[in-house]
Amino acid sequence: QVQLVESGGGLVQPGGSLRLSCVVSGIRFSTYDITWYRQAPGNQSELVATITSGDMTIYVDSVKGRFTISRDNAKNTGFLQMNNLKPEDTAVYYCYVGPRNGVSYRGKGTQVTVSS
Repeated sequence: QVQLVESGGGLVQPGGSLRLSCVVSGIRFSTYDITWYRQAPGNQSELVATITSGDMTIYVDSVKGRFTISRDNAKNTGFLQMNNLKPEDTAVYYCYVGPRNGVSYRGKGTQVTVSS
């Protein structure tokens, strides 16, 4: 059974930082791409960042220079370091692994709220 558990969200002031974690079990983690998505109320889901199994990274323009995606294959964990947070970063952040053979897996999400 594949499980993804996100953590690290919370309430932070504008300009602050948070580090999201995604612990994955049930798959050969090192061979999967990891993607963080976010969804704000009333908005569609937005891809934030991807790190491939070969450590190539991709970011949406709005977070370039502020967010860093990484992975620790020894700990089956993906990370999203978020610096200089802005109110528009407020959303539920979801970790995905895959796709593999058309299948992706997603965690339950972690809430990030940026507000003064």
